[in-house]
Amino acid sequence: MIDLPSTPARRNTAWSRLLMAALLCAAVSPRAAAATPLPPQTRPEAQGVSSARLQRLHDFMRQASGADGYLGGVTLVARNGRIVDWQAYGFRDLARREPMRRDDIFRIYSMTKTVTSVAVMMLVEEGKLTLEDPLSRHLPGFDVSQVLVGGSVDTPKLRPASRPVTLHDLLTHTAGYPAGRKGDELAGQLMERINPHGASDLRGFAERMRRVPLAADPGTRFGYDGASLELLARVVEVVSGQSFESFLQQRIFDPLQMRDTGFRVPAAKRERVVDLTRMNADGRLERADTLSARHPGEPLNAYASGAGGLYSTAGDYARFAQMLLDGGTLDGHVLLGRKTVELMLRNHLTMLDPPVTQFSDAEGFGIGGYVVLDAAKRGQLGSPGQFGWSGAASTSYSIDPHEHLLMILLLQHLPRDNGGKDLPRISRRFYDLVYQALQ
Repeated sequence: MIDLPSTPARRNTAWSRLLMAALLCAAVSPRAAAATPLPPQTRPEAQGVSSARLQRLHDFMRQASGADGYLGGVTLVARNGRIVDWQAYGFRDLARREPMRRDDIFRIYSMTKTVTSVAVMMLVEEGKLTLEDPLSRHLPGFDVSQVLVGGSVDTPKLRPASRPVTLHDLLTHTAGYPAGRKGDELAGQLMERINPHGASDLRGFAERMRRVPLAADPGTRFGYDGASLELLARVVEVVSGQSFESFLQQRIFDPLQMRDTGFRVPAAKRERVVDLTRMNADGRLERADTLSARHPGEPLNAYASGAGGLYSTAGDYARFAQMLLDGGTLDGHVLLGRKTVELMLRNHLTMLDPPVTQFSDAEGFGIGGYVVLDAAKRGQLGSPGQFGWSGAASTSYSIDPHEHLLMILLLQHLPRDNGGKDLPRISRRFYDLVYQALQ
């Protein structure tokens, strides 16, 4: 157990030593890794966290990943740039034969969106974009946005949008694209017919999206959708002159040493990919019916999806999240300026009344994730300004600048979207248990 200095520069160095020691330990063969001693970790009490109360978290996770629960999961908690708790629970395979390890690889789906948002903001800092740029400045065919006002799938009635869609609209999910909100049904059907997600690359995705009408005027509502981030990924390609995958690798993953993060998993690492489950009609876990579930490590989309295409590990994503928590810098690598990160972590829905998301009347939205506005109204322990997001397969992360706290929960289960018996959602309880452990 070690306690490290707390200056920002030393904090980043300390974080690097702790986390890289863990990743090096995990780089050996699976059988050897199971016997590898734990990496150096700071005593929780040294960072104002109670070991006894963390035990409640451990007990809860063991129960949640028991015989009738999730296959397994990984949790990571860091405070003041030091890891205070990093645990693996249960198993990584449907047969429940292979114990989960802390370096196992998960499909993080929409946690990809924060990464994409960082890529866009890097280009903003370089002067190659502005948040108020109309999308049409960078992608052809988006000059005149149309809003659906009625008709049918075959004969839709359209009117011109009140203004062009901007990059800020896309980053904050206020562009007006179909988002599953009440009244979006027809626009959603039109989008399904055009099928932009069936494109083979981001260029093709953008070309198809030119024909998708908006469900609302830009800037008039929050509507969480994936298309906005796919379009931003294409903007990154056009403006940077690189493929989106290459940009992320060279500009984010390599500097942060996120060695297990990408749109596909190399063959040598695929045994570490966690099985993806769903609950069948009989109330039993089964392998999900997706390509990446049937062939772990294969790309989640035909294109490099900025909305939900990444695989990652708790250790890798912790480095990314710590970079944000430390104001855009990690190990001396400056990805973003401090004020840019502050802007990302603020609520950008102030044009709305109330300025909240479609999911919670106590949460706004920044650039890349939710922003807690009122923890009491939210009914969950936390702090104003807490920031984070989740993924479709039950992954979640959050950073709390007020508490200098980073929390990651990785599971690998697709919840049923049509009701019926399913595993309980446990992220709220996870975060409550972490906050209860703060001294």
